[in-house]
Amino acid sequence: MHPRFVEGRIREALKDTPVVALNGPRQSGKTTLARLVAEQDRTYLTLDDATTLEAARSDPAGFVRGLDTAIIDEVQRAPDLMLALKRSVDEDRRPGRFLITGSANLLTIKAARESLAGRMEVITLLPLAQAEVLEAAEPLFLTQAFTGKLPKAARPPLGADLVNIVLTGGYPDVLARESARRRRDWCRAYIDAIAERDVRDISTIEKPSEIPNLIRVAAHHSGQLLNFTTISTDLRLARKTVESYLDVLEQLFLVRRLEPWHRNDLSRLIKTPKLHFMDSALLAAARGVTAERITAERALFGPILETFVFAELQRLASWSESRMRFSHYRDKDQLEVDIVLENEEGGMVGIEVKAAATVTAADFKGLKRLADIAGETFRLGVVLYDGDQTVSFGDNLLAAPIASLWAH
Repeated sequence: MHPRFVEGRIREALKDTPVVALNGPRQSGKTTLARLVAEQDRTYLTLDDATTLEAARSDPAGFVRGLDTAIIDEVQRAPDLMLALKRSVDEDRRPGRFLITGSANLLTIKAARESLAGRMEVITLLPLAQAEVLEAAEPLFLTQAFTGKLPKAARPPLGADLVNIVLTGGYPDVLARESARRRRDWCRAYIDAIAERDVRDISTIEKPSEIPNLIRVAAHHSGQLLNFTTISTDLRLARKTVESYLDVLEQLFLVRRLEPWHRNDLSRLIKTPKLHFMDSALLAAARGVTAERITAERALFGPILETFVFAELQRLASWSESRMRFSHYRDKDQLEVDIVLENEEGGMVGIEVKAAATVTAADFKGLKRLADIAGETFRLGVVLYDGDQTVSFGDNLLAAPIASLWAH
């Protein structure tokens, strides 16, 4: 098993919170980690089992009654369990009684949000970050970036090696497969499972047959400004329908909207969100992008590399001591910054992603504009690129290898 940097947070929460929820996409390693941190005598129940699911749905109170401590897997499949868990912990407030997992964002499920408020801590487990894949020390990228520095990346992967890492992503089962073809097969089956089963678990939608088409179209919009009109036209669906379906895919951790950075007094900003897939291997599979195609047409790599960086930053932030706010910057002069990070102390870091081996001063135009606007809150502007040197381009402006993200 790969080390998971969020493990310490789970152990701490079990010491003082009645219900601890491990939240994240299916197959990200939640069950393995839950069973690792829990005591051996804890009851284990999974709602992926048909009989167990029927029992939980038909009699939630009876299902929970008599459980002392338990792991309950895939709890989003029986939302009424949340009220039964509330009643149980109200009668017995011992910390760590229930360790639950969910493959849909529990904070977006009304029953969980309302029933277990003040009784549950939600911890997100995303697919493996590169430092976890490499079984290395915890990365220092976020910690140092907010001090205006970056850790040095030793022997960063370049060219074809970087492409291979990006196309593999972070799902444990993908990493376990030896060939690129087998990895793509897993990713396609995973996307099919979301479209055919998981969507129905958390929502009632009018046209479930359109979900595979929406995923395909969304893949071609990943890393771009979210244009609902274009997507609606492509799918011949109403805009509200597309919006509601994307909400479901976001709840299932397949995609995420990246809101625009803005200040109320700045009218020249573009206030449209961007859309990102949450894993670069899934995006590549959905778009049919392979290493061979990237070799023949390098432009295909840009959006997938940006998704990889976005996903990696999400993973780093999931165990960070400081909560991070993610956004993007774009103004009406077409200057942009791919990812803007702000921490709880008010600091800002801007990140541009470039799928090339060279960086020029022109690549910093958006970061310089953002720095001017942000003023003293701006800590660092970084262009992450397919190179092996960290180079200064002025005060608080650096070009750095992609591998800086997992350096320590």
